[in-house]
Amino acid sequence: TGPDGNRVQRFELTGEPGAYGLGDPETIIDGIPAASTHNGGRIAIRPDRHLYIATGDAGQPQLAQDPSSLAGKILRVTLDGDVPDDIPIAGSPVWSLGHRNVQGLAWTGSGTMYASEFGASTWDELNIIEPGGNYGWPEVEGAGGDERFIDPVQQWATADASPSGIAIVPSNELVIANLRGQVVRVVRLGDPTTSEEWFAGEFGRIRDAVTAPDGSVWLLTNNTDGRGSPSADDDRIIRIGYEH
Repeated sequence: TGPDGNRVQRFELTGEPGAYGLGDPETIIDGIPAASTHNGGRIAIRPDRHLYIATGDAGQPQLAQDPSSLAGKILRVTLDGDVPDDIPIAGSPVWSLGHRNVQGLAWTGSGTMYASEFGASTWDELNIIEPGGNYGWPEVEGAGGDERFIDPVQQWATADASPSGIAIVPSNELVIANLRGQVVRVVRLGDPTTSEEWFAGEFGRIRDAVTAPDGSVWLLTNNTDGRGSPSADDDRIIRIGYEH
């Protein structure tokens, strides 16, 4: 974050294990509206070698519906920051719009894109992202039945969720880390309208979920951010063997 908003930068990784360093920064994309909250910030590289960037509405909900603004969007650029040819809005990095504050991005092996999103005071969401899709914020929160917008595939009361990082495991399940809900939710992608809960209240606030090369899942707790109740061991990375 700088005086002109949020930006994404690339650094050359230098050195050897145990003594890594970073080279000079190279800006990939900038001019993303910033605020004290609602900044999105999740980035991910798909196997198609494009960079996806989740941005929040920066506390200005109307920007999410403005296709000329980079706020409240999922953006897609090349690894050099160029706008690809196969983009919904010619010359624009906007991949989807109508988002409040996307927190997690993941893809199935067949390419279906999922995103988790913080709602305001009613519904948090899990969405299947379509190129050029409009997900409704701030006109609707959760499923609104408005044909102009794409409804979430699942939604949860904000007191029970705050879905953050997500990961897809080889058994074709999606793992969702939840902050306020203090739970891991698992979505069977054969029927993404259903989910089950793991570790409810066991680890406190959970910020991220990542699939490791061995098929296990690593969870990152987030209890020392002033909103949780940290134990003596927080914060932690927790490895769970995935054989469910």
